[in-house]
Order: sequence, then C-alpha cells, then structure tokens
Amino acid sequence: MVPTTTVLFAALAAVVSAAPPCPPPVQYTLPSIGGGAPDLVPPASNLAVKKIAVGHGIQNYTCGATTDNSVATGAVAVLYDVTSFYPRTRRTGIRQDLWDSLTSKLLWDTPLPLNKLPGSEYGADPNKPFPSPVADLKLRGVPAAKFLGYHFFDSNSIPLFDLSSAGLRAAVGKVDSKTAPGNADKGILTTGAVAWLKLDDNGEGVSQGVTSVFRVITAGGSAQSCSVAGAGVQSVPYAAFYWFYG
Repeated sequence: MVPTTTVLFAALAAVVSAAPPCPPPVQYTLPSIGGGAPDLVPPASNLAVKKIAVGHGIQNYTCGATTDNSVATGAVAVLYDVTSFYPRTRRTGIRQDLWDSLTSKLLWDTPLPLNKLPGSEYGADPNKPFPSPVADLKLRGVPAAKFLGYHFFDSNSIPLFDLSSAGLRAAVGKVDSKTAPGNADKGILTTGAVAWLKLDDNGEGVSQGVTSVFRVITAGGSAQSCSVAGAGVQSVPYAAFYWFYG
C-alpha cells in the first residue's frame, strides 16, 4: 500500500509542474532626456522602484519687484499611482506613447485638484490646499489611477512626499538637476517645463521606505518673468512623473 503522504506529495508536484511559470519581474528604466544631453545621476544599484506616480499641482514663486528674478518657494501637488501602467508591465501596462503623454494629459485635460485661493487664478489655499477626499484620476484612454498621496513643502522649505495610500514618506533634498528636453510641454502659461530632478533622503529620519525620488517628464511649471507676473506670489500649474526608490 502506498502511504497517504506519498500520494499527496505526488499530487502536489503534478499541480506545481502544471502551473504556468511566474512572470519575470518588471524591469523599470528611468526616462532619458535624450538628444545627447546628460541624464540625472541614476539610483543606487541596491534600490528598487517602490512606486511611480503622476503629480498635478502648482509651482510657487515670489517676485520682490517687477525688475527682480523670480524665486522658487515650493510646490503643492496631488499624486496618483500609475505603477501598474508602466508599459513593460504584463497585462496592465499601457502603450508607450500613452505613458509618455500622461503628464500633458493631466495638465491640460483635468482641473487642478486643489482648494483654490480666493482671488487667485491658480493659487491654492495655504491653510487647506488639498480637498478631502481626493477622487481617483480619470483620463481619456487610460485606466483610472488611484489617489496615492501629496507633495508639499514644510515650514522649513523641505520638500515632502506623503504617500499615505502606500505607507511611504520622503523628506528630501536636491542632489541633481537637468534642464527639461526642448520638446517638453511648456504648460498652460507657456513658460516652459520645470527641470528634471533627483532628490535624496535628507537624513532627518522622516522618510519611510523611500531613499530617492526622481522628477521626470515634466510639463509646465516654470515661472513667469517678474515683469509679467508683477511683485508678489505667482503660482504656475505643472504635472510630472515621480519615481520613488527604496
């Protein structure tokens, strides 16, 4: 008589051998600026992609006088999870051309997901910039993207990313910057696309699960000249991809 355990192991082996092989892990590749221009310093080899997001919001600037140069004073944006849309992802990946156009679609086809500052065309309420709850993102021709979190600057002008839906956080500082490609979307105010950035954990112990953040494929967000914007605060709509590594 064949022992019961032997029969069970044989049955299990048959099931395992009949099961389809697991798909290989997705090989993520950061976008390249192209045109022979140098790219951002790559992530450390021991890091892996935790999330890819598209962000939609405003870049803030201040002009002391109409003859001054504008000074960047932070940003406010809502982040949506598009990790599963990455073109090389089995079953859920979207076409490369759709992926590359997501930030432009976001900038032009959807209203700013912020609580508006009264009397300002694009400014956000500094006391409560984000609506609650934030709706998932719906763009034509693309699956709905889930709300992921927020990007903002704290009172000490430190860039923060709170990916509340994924349990990730990042407090970062800029370590590399590259001018956006010449064909980048210049934005609603036609001022140009903000730079591509590499941002690393600032070592203050605030980050959770994130070591590096890359801002790429930017659309809009560059400042107007102070002679056009006038003295005071100006807010410029923008959209960007954010890649989170940990």
